[in-house]
Amino acid sequence: MYLDELRKSIDEIDDELLKLFEKRMEITHQVAQYKIENGLKVFQSERERSIIEKVREKSPEGLQNCAETLFTTIMDIGKSKQFSEFFADNCDIDHTEFEITDNMKIACPGIAGSYSEQAAYQISKNADIKYYEDFDDVFEAVENGEMPYGIVPIQNSTAGSVSATYELLSRYDLYIACSTKVKINHCLACRPETKEIDIKKVFSHEQGLMQCSEFIKKNKFYKRECANTSIAAHMVSESSEPLACICSEECAKEHGLKIVKTNVANNDKNYTRFILVSNKLCSSKRANIVSVTLTISHRRSALYRLLTKFSVCGLNLVRLENKPLASKDFDVQFYLDFEGSILNPDVPKLIAELRSDLSYFKFLGNFEEV
Repeated sequence: MYLDELRKSIDEIDDELLKLFEKRMEITHQVAQYKIENGLKVFQSERERSIIEKVREKSPEGLQNCAETLFTTIMDIGKSKQFSEFFADNCDIDHTEFEITDNMKIACPGIAGSYSEQAAYQISKNADIKYYEDFDDVFEAVENGEMPYGIVPIQNSTAGSVSATYELLSRYDLYIACSTKVKINHCLACRPETKEIDIKKVFSHEQGLMQCSEFIKKNKFYKRECANTSIAAHMVSESSEPLACICSEECAKEHGLKIVKTNVANNDKNYTRFILVSNKLCSSKRANIVSVTLTISHRRSALYRLLTKFSVCGLNLVRLENKPLASKDFDVQFYLDFEGSILNPDVPKLIAELRSDLSYFKFLGNFEEV
């Protein structure tokens, strides 16, 4: 019975806490309303610091950090609610309707036979594809209007994210229109006359080499990076040396290569997600993923406090990546994907709040996987 009595006491305290929390939220709402009506600053960091200092002073030894986290979270919840109530009017996100057609014009890195090409046809079965040397060229062609769409890989289930794509999403003024997932079936290929025993060097995209690292190590091959798996295949086909490449079987056949070995990836469940980018913000009614990028300050609990905003809105994070900023030592930029639609009023309100609070924030799009 003693445990039941303790649990009953906890339940009673929880009821009191909930009533006090509700009362505090109501009063902070009234305070914000008063400040707005009288032209005063609503969010005051000095006042927050003062409250936290008092909380720490009054907290018993060993609970100072816990108490600070509790009260900081309560204040962050209050600010998010106040922003939504008072400052998020007319924050709808203008966009055009995204529609997939059978003959979309798509910029594609590499040459015929690449996985990017396969992804493009997976989205638009009769896509009008124009090839570009690398990812940078694809982004530039789409940004300047030379091509309406571009396709690039962003994440692999074995080797992780494609850093170059994340960096380009920050640099170029483009949006993600949709994504698609492609099954990756790597093979080792060489010229028909090349003997397997003579192969010492293997060429592929950085991701392809990482995805097949165990096979490469086992065979003691020297790795050589190329901009694209299809470019690697083309280079091997044109070389008189006993070289090999890692690419798809379709790509090997496209360039007249002999397939030496199939299924050379570390994991047979190997998938790459590709994104279709546009210079216009377009979103379908079925779009259910929102993607953003941002930076946060170097302060304790900064990431935790950021994530509190998503929780208050009831939005589920599905991906969180961080990438180093080239301009600053050890600083990072975050990329977040969360479930939601810009047609849901809570999403534009959250985006407006993040844009208001953070020194750097960029909305990358609202899309679906097709």
